[in-house]
Amino acid sequence: MSAQAATIAGTRIVPEALSRHALIERFQTIRNFTEHLCDPLETEDYVVQSMPDVSPTKWHLSHTSWFFENFVLDLEMPSYRSPKPEYAFLFNSYYVQSGERHYRPHRGLITRPTVEEVFKYRQHVSQHVEKLIDEASQETVVRIAPIIELGLNHEQQHQELLLTDIKHVFSVNPMKPAYAESKPVQRASATPLEWIPFESGVHEVGHSGASFAYDNEGPRHKVYLEPYELGSRLVTNREYLDFIEDGGYERAELWLTDARPKVDEEGWRAPIYWEKEDAGWRQFTLAGMHDLADDEPVCHLSYYEADAFARWADCRLPTEMEWEVAADNVQLEGNFVDSAALHPTSPPKANSGTVSQLFGDVWEWTGSHYSPYPGYKPAPGAVGEYNGKFMCNQFVLRGGSCATSITHIRSTYRNFFPADARWQFAGLRLARSV
Repeated sequence: MSAQAATIAGTRIVPEALSRHALIERFQTIRNFTEHLCDPLETEDYVVQSMPDVSPTKWHLSHTSWFFENFVLDLEMPSYRSPKPEYAFLFNSYYVQSGERHYRPHRGLITRPTVEEVFKYRQHVSQHVEKLIDEASQETVVRIAPIIELGLNHEQQHQELLLTDIKHVFSVNPMKPAYAESKPVQRASATPLEWIPFESGVHEVGHSGASFAYDNEGPRHKVYLEPYELGSRLVTNREYLDFIEDGGYERAELWLTDARPKVDEEGWRAPIYWEKEDAGWRQFTLAGMHDLADDEPVCHLSYYEADAFARWADCRLPTEMEWEVAADNVQLEGNFVDSAALHPTSPPKANSGTVSQLFGDVWEWTGSHYSPYPGYKPAPGAVGEYNGKFMCNQFVLRGGSCATSITHIRSTYRNFFPADARWQFAGLRLARSV
């Protein structure tokens, strides 16, 4: 494998993934799951863009196919022809080096190609990628495996975006339609919050090993941490309600200066999907409107809201390094999209003195700006725009959510969003210095 190929994927690919059968099987599994997520939708649902940050479902389906077309087929299969050359303009997202792009806030204005044509486009791309893997030389398979693996992880990111985006689309509909029926989940009461101590010292952080990781997860390096404590679980709806009832949104001393225009001009007084009715608070979910459950993790918070709550609680948000050190040897389990709950759930019973809910349920805002690790270099070419160009005016989130696949997350995974983003499944865990 060339050094460039290894850099494209961010790290190395385990040898088993280089077999044609394993690569095709993984490709088919992930591509099919994207379409499975569309099963509850009607044709009309695919085309709506409810705000500039949301993309229509039809666009997600097309863009993830364009990625394989642009970065694999156009480079490795001379005989390949796209069904329509115009797709390269419509379905590029932010890869400037790959050519001109359609204006993002106008994605919902495009009625053609039709939904039927989009699914045919997906099928066309998938068939050619599988044919390439099946017929190429072993040397070629080894060379293209990293970029295919990157494309599959990219598609898993868009699976999550597909769900968060369609949730926002449905939320602005006065009928408040459900994406899917609620899956019964056995709920438990939130345990009293404990403070779990971590000693000071030098720690190694960042990804290492032979499995896939994005380039922004490395290089692995050493950091020094002062002693700190983490909350044993995520902050709950009930605790966030206490913040609201104490005038949290009106108290200027709790908010960053950049946050006040958002809070005031957009009228923030609760998380984005909360509604106060005569009988109490209700919350819009992918299963429609439901009474707010006190013990569930609070979600759909911006960084600004998470930071204000932490100040109100006389605490702070953990740094991403503090979070990663705490999660380093924790078993990867939790409430992910694979469980089909599609909503954060109350914490499982955990042993006293341990940190729970580090993975799944909600992405956890950290107090860390999204910046490069020491020695980081993006890959050459358009694919190098994947992560590095966003290392400005963003904050890091960790741990995955109920819309993330368990096969897509790890303790070193660095998600990132601007501070005012609210439509993602994002919540918080408290930290404090000692």
